[in-house]
Amino acid sequence: MGLGVEILGLVLFLGAHAFVSMRAQRGRLIAKIGEGPYKGLFALVSIAGLLLIGFGFARYRAEGFIPVWYPPDWTRHIVVGLMWPASIAVVAAYVPGRIKRVLKHPMLVGIKIWAVAHLCANGDLGGMILFGSILAWAVYDRITLKRRPDAGVPPIPVGGGNDIIAVVLGTILYLALGFAFHPIVIGVPAFAAPALGH
Repeated sequence: MGLGVEILGLVLFLGAHAFVSMRAQRGRLIAKIGEGPYKGLFALVSIAGLLLIGFGFARYRAEGFIPVWYPPDWTRHIVVGLMWPASIAVVAAYVPGRIKRVLKHPMLVGIKIWAVAHLCANGDLGGMILFGSILAWAVYDRITLKRRPDAGVPPIPVGGGNDIIAVVLGTILYLALGFAFHPIVIGVPAFAAPALGH
């Protein structure tokens, strides 16, 4: 049951985001129902998808993993190592600087790094479906961005101040994910440390 709920959540969440790339269909829907209702509907479907993904994956883990292959123990170090630049890339999407100029779409870069890292260390069916489908969407979205007339990267002022902010905030996000979110929400200590409060 858990795996089915996870897949349903992925269909809703990634389907809503894939629809954004269909500019003609998206434009017709906005013209029909209005931009405000469209954004509300998009947010509602995305949140519902996220909740179903989280609930479904938690149920799947509680019901027992379905192993496909057994990653070596050292692959967890790949996750720990790659999540730092992934976190910085995600923050750089909101703090424009040289990092954003070089990566062009740092949010997608961060998501792809996150997905690849976790695919390396998770050999169970539920994990592979989760991280593999998100990676596939991120690759698809990056390809479609090249064809969208309204998806250009706006000019970014020269200066390294924002990059320093992105690195600092990205590092804080990385540590928060590793020391708090991962052990408390996921139930697995990312840095081999106990969850806060335990």
